[in-house]
Amino acid sequence: DVRKQHTDRCVNFLVDELKVVERDQAPNRIFFVSAKEVLNSRMQRAQGMPETGGALAEGFQERLKEFQSFERRFEECISQSAVKTKFEQHTIRAKQISEQVKTIMDAINIDAAEKRVAALEDREYQKDRLEFVKNQLNLLIDDIKKKIKAISEDVESKVSVAMGDEISRLHVIVDEFHTDFHPSPHVLKIYKSELLSHVEEGMGKNLAFRCSSAINASVQSSQNYMIESMLPLLPSAAQSQVSMLVPNRTFDLSYDLNCATICSDFQENIEFQFSLGWKCLVHRYLGSVNAQKALTLVNKNFQTSQPALPMAQTPSSGPPSIAAPPNNERALMTQEDLMVAMATNVASLTSRASMTVIVVGGVVWKTVGWRLIVLSASLYGLLYLYERLTWTTKAKERALKRQFVDYATEKLQLIVSFTSANCSHQVQQEMATTFARLCQQVDQTQKELEADILQLTTKIDQLEKVQMHSKSLRHKATELEKQLEEFTNQYLQPQQ
Repeated sequence: DVRKQHTDRCVNFLVDELKVVERDQAPNRIFFVSAKEVLNSRMQRAQGMPETGGALAEGFQERLKEFQSFERRFEECISQSAVKTKFEQHTIRAKQISEQVKTIMDAINIDAAEKRVAALEDREYQKDRLEFVKNQLNLLIDDIKKKIKAISEDVESKVSVAMGDEISRLHVIVDEFHTDFHPSPHVLKIYKSELLSHVEEGMGKNLAFRCSSAINASVQSSQNYMIESMLPLLPSAAQSQVSMLVPNRTFDLSYDLNCATICSDFQENIEFQFSLGWKCLVHRYLGSVNAQKALTLVNKNFQTSQPALPMAQTPSSGPPSIAAPPNNERALMTQEDLMVAMATNVASLTSRASMTVIVVGGVVWKTVGWRLIVLSASLYGLLYLYERLTWTTKAKERALKRQFVDYATEKLQLIVSFTSANCSHQVQQEMATTFARLCQQVDQTQKELEADILQLTTKIDQLEKVQMHSKSLRHKATELEKQLEEFTNQYLQPQQ
């Protein structure tokens, strides 16, 4: 009864007053022990005597077991209290740090994932733009090449037509030339040099007036078309610099006729020639080429009609009996033979000409009468006299200009294709240079896009590594939390 009373009193104390345990657990926390008996028993054991020796009350063994149970439970309580006092705050702080690490790693993972997605989208955009720039540039190269070819052909055609027109009116340019003229060789040389300079300058100005404005407008239009076509391929920063790459200047087309070279072998003929003379009539009715052939044939026939002169003999190497006469005798014979031959030829020609005149004159006399013949001869003589008197320095200058126009026209016709092709090449070079500068800028843009793509790829790889590392650290923090929870449950929670 006394034990029960003490037990009830202790249960009420633990449950109602201290409120540290439940009522069904309170009896396990109440022990009835005799510390003095246990102390005496352990002292005897320490002295080598039996523990049960001496005066011990009945039931000692049960009380000893209960004391040992109390002692063990008390040690556990002390140990748990020490562990809880020493490690509980550290465990709580470790859990807080682990939770913060998890939060930080989650934030890093989310931020890295967002940046990685943005970098992937940016890289895809840059790849698409690079592909667009390459494809569009290839299309533009073909288109611009065709346009340059078409404009070059158009320029060649315009210059060819304009040059043909200017050649046809070359006489106007030549007639506009005025300077001192004299038939002396020195003055003629200076006159022709100045005339060539005047013709080249005049034709150059006329060609420039007819062609340069239209060609320059065409070149400017083509350059603007190139710029407008290339602008979408360039970044906004480079678009503002295109005007610096293609300066706004007037294209200066050089025709380079070089008249002094192509007409350097011009030889004038300003000697008096009667319009009804033999040579003039032949040239007029047969043309220059046929007339030259006819006159050459007449000269050959005239030379053929002359008797052959005896050839001088070389000294013989035979016997003295048949040796040649002395040199002075041979010379005298040769001169005499020559005089005889010349006299014979003159007589022959005179007789034939006289016979021809007599025969033709007789026929005409019989046909028209002597009055008409005299009138015709008088008119012929008056015409000759008139032309001879009017063959002044001015007439010689006009003849030279007329001959020069005919000669220069023929020579300039030969370089029409060359000059027009040269102008076409200049236009082609100008447009090709402009297009090459724009292509160079586009190539630089391609290199920048490729560098940006490479940089984005490196950034994406780094973000992937950051994500993997953050996930790994978060897993470690989670594992640490589990270990801390196990430690808390094992060592810091009160044993039931």
